[in-house]
Amino acid sequence: MKYVVLVGDGMADYPIKELKKKTPLEAARTPNIDRIAREGSGGLARTVPKGMEPGSDVANLSILGYDPHTCYTGRGPLEALALGISLQPGQVAFRCNFVTVADGVMADYSGGHITTEEAACLIEMLNRSLGSGQIKFYPGVSYRNIMVIDEEVLGGWSRLSCTPPHDIAGKHITPNMPSGKGSKILVDLMRRSSEILADADVNKVKVDLGENPSNMIWLWGQGKTPAIPAFQEMFGVKGGIISAVALLKGIASAAKMDIISVPGATGYYDTNYKGKAEHCIKSLEQGCDLVLVHVEAPDEAGHNGDRAQKLLAIERFDEYVVGHIYDEIKRRGDYRLMVLPDHYTPISLKTHVGDPVPFVISGAGIKADDMGRLTEAEALKGYYKTVDGHELMRILTAR
Repeated sequence: MKYVVLVGDGMADYPIKELKKKTPLEAARTPNIDRIAREGSGGLARTVPKGMEPGSDVANLSILGYDPHTCYTGRGPLEALALGISLQPGQVAFRCNFVTVADGVMADYSGGHITTEEAACLIEMLNRSLGSGQIKFYPGVSYRNIMVIDEEVLGGWSRLSCTPPHDIAGKHITPNMPSGKGSKILVDLMRRSSEILADADVNKVKVDLGENPSNMIWLWGQGKTPAIPAFQEMFGVKGGIISAVALLKGIASAAKMDIISVPGATGYYDTNYKGKAEHCIKSLEQGCDLVLVHVEAPDEAGHNGDRAQKLLAIERFDEYVVGHIYDEIKRRGDYRLMVLPDHYTPISLKTHVGDPVPFVISGAGIKADDMGRLTEAEALKGYYKTVDGHELMRILTAR
């Protein structure tokens, strides 16, 4: 048996007036996902447990069968794992976004979608000016980078509260700065970074071109290395993950799953959809029993409040990822296929929401239910009703 999990990050949404009160999933042309929904069974999955912050970290751990209540320590350490950063005892990893702040307002959580090469130059500047034996900055992909700091520098951090930058788009940053014990050093680093980055050639060029400069760092997602059981030990199948973002690669590393790299995978609208599908099939042929394919583009559109791009991202996901993989895997014997968003990223809110998401599973041993499409409303007709997210993998792989 072969298994495929297809995750359209942030696809779930609320009805939109301009779409005749339909959600993007309802308005988009998704013939391949619809076909799977008609053939399979689904429902709603609570991928974000009650009481936890809605995010791709918690949601994708749930999808992979892990209860975030027992294994989640923060986003930073997962992304650090993806970059090959081994946290030592007493070290804390933070996600370090490059952002654009204008007149004290969070104007762009991605720093103008800075390139990876540009970001590496800025990280080098930060290490020269702010780094030390106890504080170090690491380059990641685009605006998504990492800072590692010794716990003793923070003077404690168990009560530290940090807000993701995409949650405060268009809002003043001052009331949303880190707070609680350990926050003073973080706020100081963030404010000092704005002075350093203002002089960067990268940002001077961006300003000249009328683009958003990466003029500040934003620290959040703090945590220590998590203890996550190996995926194969839990479910008896060898797994791999295809994603452009460090978070998913970090989860794969922690779970001892294969990290499957795809040239041209960017984590944005221009990602290599076809390449992800092709590498999924190839990985299944070469030894993986299960592959999770993650596409970030719908989530980015949600954060940007871009209705047209979200529809386009969903349709490209359907055509180039879902359609290709579905056609190929059906010809190769027994299989099961699951399609779902990881969480909501409503256009109207531009941030994540923890509502239960629609899902569908089709393939060997799965009977059709009353779902005709994979949408928020149709999922109410699903056979599985509402399940906890970490139960999905058990359902998918049950013999």
